[in-house]
Amino acid sequence: MEFGIFVQGYVPDTRRSVDPQAEHHALMDETEYVIQADKSGFKYAWASEHHFLEQYSHLSANEVFLGYLAHATERIHLGSGIFNPLAAVNHPVKVAEKVAMLDHLSRGRFEFGTGRGAGSHEILGFLPGIDDMNATKEMWEETIAEFPKMFLQEEYEGFQGKHWSLPPRKVFPKPYGKSHPAMWYAAGSPTSYAMAAKKGLGVLGFSVQRVQDMEWVLEQYKGAITEAEPVGDFVNDNVMVTTTAICAETHEKAVQIAINGGLNRLQSLVFYYHDTFPKPEGLPVWPEMLPEFNEEIVELLIQEELLVCGDPDEVLRQCKRWEQAGADQLSFGIPVGVPKEDVLTTLKLVGEHVIPKIDTDPVHRTTRFRQAA
Repeated sequence: MEFGIFVQGYVPDTRRSVDPQAEHHALMDETEYVIQADKSGFKYAWASEHHFLEQYSHLSANEVFLGYLAHATERIHLGSGIFNPLAAVNHPVKVAEKVAMLDHLSRGRFEFGTGRGAGSHEILGFLPGIDDMNATKEMWEETIAEFPKMFLQEEYEGFQGKHWSLPPRKVFPKPYGKSHPAMWYAAGSPTSYAMAAKKGLGVLGFSVQRVQDMEWVLEQYKGAITEAEPVGDFVNDNVMVTTTAICAETHEKAVQIAINGGLNRLQSLVFYYHDTFPKPEGLPVWPEMLPEFNEEIVELLIQEELLVCGDPDEVLRQCKRWEQAGADQLSFGIPVGVPKEDVLTTLKLVGEHVIPKIDTDPVHRTTRFRQAA
């Protein structure tokens, strides 16, 4: 199992109320986290693309963010988590150009993640005449198979679709080196996992909450990937899942960091803005929030495998549970309510005590797929 981190420019009111430069500091801190993750042996860093989400994510121009990191890092793969390729949000040709440019700047370290968006407030802002998020499925479906053609055809043959069109044109630059970056899809429902597998796409499992969820994920994905008809140049047989992670020198310190990290606010905002995600019954409606965390709640989250938290030995055991369940990649969401030094400590401790005991392959999984294309 490989390791990654996930950043999104989280700037809640609680941060802005005590820091007039909170937005700037959030974005700059998160570049530091990716740079440290690179030094600590993490193989992937994923940057979100979100718009209009005041309390939640200010990382809108993630291609700029990733372009900076392409120069500032050496080994870590840099992924769009996601680029939204709906024509009303980002014209597909411009997305293809950004992907290839980032592939060059990173010297082949770019990972191309796409999706339809998980929140109506965000996506319907670009689609004012549409009031149903299901309409975005058709838009994404008609577009995704065009990217490999833009990457690989000397002159792209052009496209005439329902939602966008383009006459034959030469699309530049072409990707760096062989083939094209690995392609991923941000999946939520079981049918989305199966659909991604049939298209040969890796899945970004942002909605996988706990280890026991891996059973249905693998049933849907790994069963279908064997019969994939890839839209790209190769099958990216990959399931990435995310979890919040806190690692400290002692269990007690890690729990205290979690208590003070404002994780209840972050989780409440996830359910508020990502209104297409399945929600537990009885969930408070924003601006009401989940209860503030205390020691009992944090210990319960650890026990229920909803939070990776503890000293290095505990975190190693918790990560091994994800590996045993079948995850190909475990990506840590960084709890931004946590002081920067504690986040950097998590990355350093995981890099020193956890990753070397689980990820023993020096080559990225997606690199092997791309090289074999």
